[in-house]
Amino acid sequence: MSEDDPLPEAAVGPDAFVDAGAGVSVAVVGAGAVGATCAYDLARRGADVTLYDRGSAGSGSSGRAAGVCYDAYADPIDAEIGRESIERFRELSGPDTFPFTECPYAWLAREGDDDIVDEIEASVERMQQHGIVATAMDADALEDRFDALRTDDVALAGVAGGAGYTDPGRYAACLTAAATGAGATFRDETAVDVRPDAPGVTERESGADATFDAVVVAAGAHSKSLLADAGISIAMKPYRVQALVADAGYSEPMCFDASADVYVRPHPEGLLAGDGTERVEADPDDWDGAASPGFAESVLSTVDHRFPDIDPTVERAWAGLCTATPDGDPLVGEVAAGVYLATGFQGHGFMRAPAIGDRLAQQVLGDGGIEEFDPTRFDGDEQFEITPGMSIEDG
Repeated sequence: MSEDDPLPEAAVGPDAFVDAGAGVSVAVVGAGAVGATCAYDLARRGADVTLYDRGSAGSGSSGRAAGVCYDAYADPIDAEIGRESIERFRELSGPDTFPFTECPYAWLAREGDDDIVDEIEASVERMQQHGIVATAMDADALEDRFDALRTDDVALAGVAGGAGYTDPGRYAACLTAAATGAGATFRDETAVDVRPDAPGVTERESGADATFDAVVVAAGAHSKSLLADAGISIAMKPYRVQALVADAGYSEPMCFDASADVYVRPHPEGLLAGDGTERVEADPDDWDGAASPGFAESVLSTVDHRFPDIDPTVERAWAGLCTATPDGDPLVGEVAAGVYLATGFQGHGFMRAPAIGDRLAQQVLGDGGIEEFDPTRFDGDEQFEITPGMSIEDG
């Protein structure tokens, strides 16, 4: 896709919204998956959009994301957004944009983990009620379905068919290019502060001020400090997660071993795997982007156990930042007059970016929002513990 070419027409949404942004100026801070999608959806509706990023498109958390995409959510709003996102990943992907590889997603509990077994049973039942293609399988059925998996210690698994994986960095770069093709201005390598006096930003290096009708803050782990400097408190904590790529060969499934808190997915170089959450708040301006000592060995021990025949060899490992909230749901919507927010995704931001970005763009232009994710449901000074993002409760 060239920077002047639009994305496929099937992906741009209802015609009724095409001119909704005419005459509206919007700054979007953060060219990750959510910010770039929102910028694109605003620009294609006629808004005058300036997209800012302190680095390049997808250079922050999106570029370090796992790229696992599924619609296996038990809660109604999550299921709806998950379904929309998967459909849009399919529509937007292609040889000239970014890849999307269909792949089933399995999550499992080991024998003895009765609480997780109960959660799988309840989650699958609720997913089926939402029309999600999901089923519960015992060890024998799971072995018949996926011969690469070791299943002799599995008590129960859930399997969802509406799933796949992609390259998060390419997605963010593609949607940024699509936004500029739709008329947006992209200011990369441009750190900004949110102005507290009116919707606007100040460029840190030049000191230049710019005023907009609305500002969207989608700066990942930096969103909290950006808004704090503008006098806006949000209930969010950044935390560190880790992943690796290993040389190995297998094609399916994407798998989350909930008992070990380890996920695995196919990758063009072999496999990508990671574990859960460092349950301490991280400083987004002073954190270690390298994997911790012992991380790769620990994760590979689980991979070797669950996939005994693939013999993985680590190629590289890294850390990234995710964001948590008190209730595990994200903060999406208007947080102050003319200031909108998208953060707190518990590690699920990338896989929901196609729907979240579009819905937030619609809200900025006056059409609804996501009530369940309203950031003003919190005062911003709440005390809470960081909990795992990829948890069985979310499917």
